[in-house]
Amino acid sequence: MDWLDQLAKFWPHFAAGFDVVACLLASGHALLQKRDTRAATIWIGIVWILPALGPLLYLVFGVNRIRRHALKLGVHKTFSRPVPENLGEPEPEGAEHLQHIARVVSRVVTQPLTAGNKIEPLVNGDAAFPAMRAAIESAHKSITLCTYIFDNDASGGTFVAALQRAVQRGVAVRVLIDSAGTRYSWPPITYKLRQAKIPFAKFLPTSLFTPWRVATLNLRNHRKSLVVDGQIAFTGGMNIRHGNVLGERPQHPVQDLHFRVAGPVVTELQETFANDWAFTTKEILAGETWFPEAKEAGGVIARVIPDGPDADFENARWTLLAALAEAQTSVKILTPYFLPDNALTTALNLAALRGVRVDIILPAHNNLPFVHWASRAMWWQVLERGCHLWLTPPPFDHSKLMIVDGHWVLLGSANWDARSLRLNFELNVEGYGRAFAAEMETVIAQKMSAAREVTLAEVDARSLRVKLRDAIARLFSPFL
Repeated sequence: MDWLDQLAKFWPHFAAGFDVVACLLASGHALLQKRDTRAATIWIGIVWILPALGPLLYLVFGVNRIRRHALKLGVHKTFSRPVPENLGEPEPEGAEHLQHIARVVSRVVTQPLTAGNKIEPLVNGDAAFPAMRAAIESAHKSITLCTYIFDNDASGGTFVAALQRAVQRGVAVRVLIDSAGTRYSWPPITYKLRQAKIPFAKFLPTSLFTPWRVATLNLRNHRKSLVVDGQIAFTGGMNIRHGNVLGERPQHPVQDLHFRVAGPVVTELQETFANDWAFTTKEILAGETWFPEAKEAGGVIARVIPDGPDADFENARWTLLAALAEAQTSVKILTPYFLPDNALTTALNLAALRGVRVDIILPAHNNLPFVHWASRAMWWQVLERGCHLWLTPPPFDHSKLMIVDGHWVLLGSANWDARSLRLNFELNVEGYGRAFAAEMETVIAQKMSAAREVTLAEVDARSLRVKLRDAIARLFSPFL
């Protein structure tokens, strides 16, 4: 057939032309959008060295922003009360520098500081899951649940059952799960949610077979929150997985921290969920059912810090840099994944050089060996300037917490790596108050009591083979 012969004749030219156009578009995007010159150079090299595949890789892993702006739901009117200038101190002396942290974060995020909050730590699923399920059972009007992973296991099943009973009582329920997070167990929990008639949605559904979704394949919703009746909330870094319940000796145990929150800051947590839900489903959650009048519950001044590759880009990173810059006596960091960029590494080292005691607590055995190797390749950079690094014994510790000067606390879902600080949608809360910080320091002290300190000599003593392996892993740190 003549037309088939003609197509076969011109197809290589058409494919080559298409590839050139794709390479030009990808290169132009990298030149205009990449803030790091090295990243732009590397991506342009990949695009042109790997025909066809290079532009596709850039589309999946290089385009790390989406156009998504927070909806104005009109709920901030509940935050009209003034925030004390001393940020929770009976006497402001010695805490004036905390105003600088608050001022920076106020210019970075739209959420205001709120007084009258109560935040309680819940250690592991043993404490967190029963408290969360009890709150669900007590719901009268509404429940919103956002999680990255919602496993179809023993713990996941109990949450589905509790949510189903709430729906049957007439409670308005909305469940948002990250699309990738539904794939950690099989069959996915969505089957049970659908059978139980629980309204749910998957955030940024992904598939290599749907080209219009490829560009968001690397952008995940890593936020965790549960809000009941708009009055009580739970947030932190804990997924819904049976491995978090250490008392039942799961096959893959994971230590973690979650927090029960009450007070006006709950409204900010609800607003973050409402924005994510509206983006995913186009349904607007508003009114008294979802946003009742805020009630004071404690003495912590707090604020939600949403972060993501959208209008909230790098909120968490700016917050970390501000806190490190203002630290005067101590910085304590608890994180499962430690892959800081150059700016954060410099900020940590500057704090240590100023005489601030910097303690970084990491798990000795990571659930992602490749990430552990990449992290270890960077340890010398903070150890040589006086930071202290500690390794906690198994089981793997997924907890995330930061305390500055025994007064300022940051908790939530974000890790110290590029994925959390540039790619994922994260949810953190900053809190001011010495009593609250002291309670959090007790949690960290318990972990440090069983940890061992890593020395620079120990890191330098690794064999050449191990050093090379770790260094190669570090090359991929922007994607881990």
